[in-house]
Amino acid sequence: MSNAHMLITITLIALTTIALRFLPFWIFPPSKQPPALITYLGKVLPRAAIALLVVYAVKDVSIVTSPHGIPELVAILAIVVVHVFKRNTLLSIATGTILYMMMVQLVF
Repeated sequence: MSNAHMLITITLIALTTIALRFLPFWIFPPSKQPPALITYLGKVLPRAAIALLVVYAVKDVSIVTSPHGIPELVAILAIVVVHVFKRNTLLSIATGTILYMMMVQLVF
């Protein structure tokens, strides 16, 4: 691939990325109410994505071999407790991740 082809490819990728990032703002400007389906998806998709990530994270955990899924369970419980009390997603995920990594590296 020549330098010209690489430059054209990078430019097209960058323009496509920019267009896709701004597309929702062009389709649904702040002055206009989005359709009910879009509003509904905005409410349910974040929870569905988190649930999907949890299922993916624990799919290979074996409860019959050590550490029996204990680090994962403790981290998930910590995330739930922190989120219930603080209602801060970033804090909840960071707490669970740090707790899990500490348990895996230092305890188990």
